[in-house]
Order: sequence, then C-alpha cells, then structure tokens
Amino acid sequence: MNDTAPDIITSAANAEVKRLRSLHERKFRRQTGWFLAEGMRICTEAVALGWRMHRLAYLASHARDARDNQRDDQRDGRRNGQLDELLQALTRDGGRALPVTESLLARVSRKDNPQMVLGAFEQRWLAADEVGPDPGRCWIALDRVRDPGNLGTIMRTADATGARGVILIGDCTDPYSVEAVRASMGAVFNVALAHMSEAEFLQLAGGWPGRVVGTALPASVDYRAADYSGPLILLMGNEQAGLTDGLMAACSQLVRMPMLGRSDSLNLAVASGLVLYEALRKS
Repeated sequence: MNDTAPDIITSAANAEVKRLRSLHERKFRRQTGWFLAEGMRICTEAVALGWRMHRLAYLASHARDARDNQRDDQRDGRRNGQLDELLQALTRDGGRALPVTESLLARVSRKDNPQMVLGAFEQRWLAADEVGPDPGRCWIALDRVRDPGNLGTIMRTADATGARGVILIGDCTDPYSVEAVRASMGAVFNVALAHMSEAEFLQLAGGWPGRVVGTALPASVDYRAADYSGPLILLMGNEQAGLTDGLMAACSQLVRMPMLGRSDSLNLAVASGLVLYEALRKS
C-alpha cells in the first residue's frame, strides 16, 4: 500500500463526504452519473469487471493495519490485499481515495454498521437501439416498477438465470439507488440495463424477431405451459396496476401464475423469478 496515504477525513463538512452522501438522491446521481456500492467483495468484483470507480471511501483504521502489517490473520491479509487492489484501480481511473472514520462511513452509507469500503462508480446504460436478440439469453422488461427492493432482487435473479439484461419501461425506480444496489447483491454490475419509454418499447416489440411473453391477471395460460423459445423478452407489469393495455397487446402470449388461495397475485420479484427460471428450464 502506498506509504503516502491521504490524510484521514474526520469532518462531515468535507466536500467529498458531502458529494458521496448526495448520491443517495436521484437528482445527484443523474447529475454526476455516479452511484454508490458497498462492501469489499462487491467493489472488488466491479473493478475486475472493468467498472470505473471515481471515489473510494474506506476505514482509515483498516488501512493503517494493512500498511503496518499489524495483523497476520489470513482473512485480514486477504482484505488488505483487496483494499490495495482497489486503491491501485482507483489510481488508474484517476479517482480519489478517501480514508474516513467509522462514524463518517456510517453517515455516508446511512447504516449503523457500515461495510469496510464504499465506492462511487460510473453508471452504465444501453441505448434503446442497443437492445437486441441474444441467442439463448432472454431480456426481462419491467413496466413502471416502483420498489427498489423488487428491482434489485429482479436484477439478482436475472443474473442468476443468465438473462441478457433488464429493460426499464416508463417511470421506474432507479436501479442505481443505494437500496436497489444493495438488494441486487452486486448483480447490478453483471446485467445490462436499458431505459425506454413505452412508445420505444412498443417499437422494439413490434420488430422483435422472437417472442414477447407477458404476465397479466386476465391471461388464461399457465406460465408453465408457455412457449419460451427465443429470442425472448419477458414482460412484467407494475406492482399495483400491472401491464398497460398497449403493452399487453404487444405480447405474443400472456401468462399467469396459478393462485390457489385467496391472494390474487404474487410479489413482482417472486413472479419475475418464476418466469425467469421457467424460461431457463425450457431453453
């Protein structure tokens, strides 16, 4: 680790600390194009995948331990090496290292027990015309998804099932919000993200060379009986209102989950997981 480490930041009034804290708000994420990700494993994997890191806040006490070799525990040695790798990547990206106290890291992350490191990464978005068929891999499209926990969980499941990416339609929650990134457990770095209006999606669906399978309460076909042959887009509706009439009309087939109890629908993330794994099973 570099012996000329930057000074430890102790004040919440520090401009860099304020900048990181502002990334909890969507308008500042839009202005900067940055977002926050927490944890040594997630940040290390993001850097390994080539994501650009602009800032790295980390526990100053841990950096001292690494520099002075005060710990010989195997786990600590591995973490020290990972922190060193992150700092080297940060230097390559022209970013800035921010050693902070634990109390400041807790304020930035808004968690009582913060992770050891917190990185500010550059967002990645595909343009609408970059979304195309990928043999053997489906896209999952979400209409006006509002809950960041749902979106993060869907990104995680999309990654687990090998989906090509997630298409966000209309007014959706931000996949780069702290809550969505946390729920994704790092999957935000592994799946492609695109955002488009309903009109843009209808244009995409109209020229799609494969199938568009949507879930809807009026459907009569069991999701297990559907044809998921590719190229495939799975289309999921808003948590409260479901799919719009226009989006339902754009589907090759509408499917539903069998509901045997009094509930008439499933949580969006659960329903998305079911169709993603069913599509994988039949692929």
